[in-house]
Amino acid sequence: MPETLIAITASSVVITTEMLEKAAQLARDAYRPLWTGNSGEQSTGEAVARHFEATVTLLDTDGWTRTWSWPTPPDTMLPATDDETSVRDMVRTLLDYVREEDSATARSSQRTVITALGYIGGTEHGDPDTRDIAQDVLDLLVQALTDNTAARFAPWAERLHRTHADITALLTAGALFARTHGPAPERAV
Repeated sequence: MPETLIAITASSVVITTEMLEKAAQLARDAYRPLWTGNSGEQSTGEAVARHFEATVTLLDTDGWTRTWSWPTPPDTMLPATDDETSVRDMVRTLLDYVREEDSATARSSQRTVITALGYIGGTEHGDPDTRDIAQDVLDLLVQALTDNTAARFAPWAERLHRTHADITALLTAGALFARTHGPAPERAV
């Protein structure tokens, strides 16, 4: 029986040493180097792990949602105008509507895991390279988890039965994978 590294009781996701090794093999077989971002520069495993951990913290703080949707119910649409409505009244109605939508969006601060990864990519905990590498690592982990090389993390994360614990388990596995299989920082000479 494979050794379990991460087991979260509320999660259906169980991360094993065997699964992480399978993901590492998929990374070695990949067409392009996993740890080199679109900038052309290599990121360390530690930098990518920090990106994962900051994403977990953000989702725990702001809340996680499986998919993004409009925060306002469809019955609160803009009111219809008639031929007698002035341009001034239409603009005022439109601005009020936009302000209310913006306020509703701010109140509903839950994030999908993809938007959380992107947000962290613009903070002191990550950048666009670590964001993209983290998503590639998550793809590899889902491929190893599902035993399907066509599987991708984003659709996996949005499945109807997915839970916050499932997402946290995979992000935690991503951090472990990055620290275990990612490049170490170069030592100064």
